[in-house]
Amino acid sequence: MTMPMVQVVRHEDADDLAVRAANRLLTTLVALQADGHTPQVCLAGGRIAMATYAEFSKLVPSSDLDTSRLELWWSDERFLPTEDPERNAGPALALLASAFPIDPAHTHPMPSADGTVDAAASAATYAKELGDTVFDLCLLGMGPDGHVASIFPNHPSSETTNQPVIGVSDAPKPPPERISLTLARINTSAQVWLLVPGADKSAAVARAIGGDTELPAGRVTGRDRTLWLLDEESAAELPYFECSL
Repeated sequence: MTMPMVQVVRHEDADDLAVRAANRLLTTLVALQADGHTPQVCLAGGRIAMATYAEFSKLVPSSDLDTSRLELWWSDERFLPTEDPERNAGPALALLASAFPIDPAHTHPMPSADGTVDAAASAATYAKELGDTVFDLCLLGMGPDGHVASIFPNHPSSETTNQPVIGVSDAPKPPPERISLTLARINTSAQVWLLVPGADKSAAVARAIGGDTELPAGRVTGRDRTLWLLDEESAAELPYFECSL
């Protein structure tokens, strides 16, 4: 059986990471569409993800990407009202929609806290919407503690489960109520890209890439490829190899 590829790419800084990740994202999506396929893409929240989407939005209008053939999902969400700027989906969609049309029928934000339904029930709703969808590409960030999506170390959210989506309560960082894909569902993705800049992430990066399964990030693996997109600061505790091809 072929083992999935794990690749580490270093960038100069967070700005360089965002620019190059955006170019890589565009190239990947255009290639996926080449045979008529509609890419299933799972988006992340956070500063580096938003910076990447901003750079991506600049590239799309002059590209060959057919934006009507993109299916957008989310890896996690803060269980807040729809218009709350701290949610992941709203700001990301507003940014992308400023550059190209967004088809609501192909856009799948996680439920908000506008009603009386709790995060766990909303997670079940999202799992039903997700169905048997398999992501061609899942984007993730990572926290200094090694968490990905809203799966935190030493927390009930990181317990093994076959559920695709869970409600998260008492999260170690605010807000405490969240919805998240589980690691089991993330790991069905063909490719998983982790976008991780910053010196405060360097220890967790080294542990996760080294296979430390105590960290959620250390348990993430795409079926075909796992790509770590780092900057010099976040990669500081990794061994450095020079190669010429």
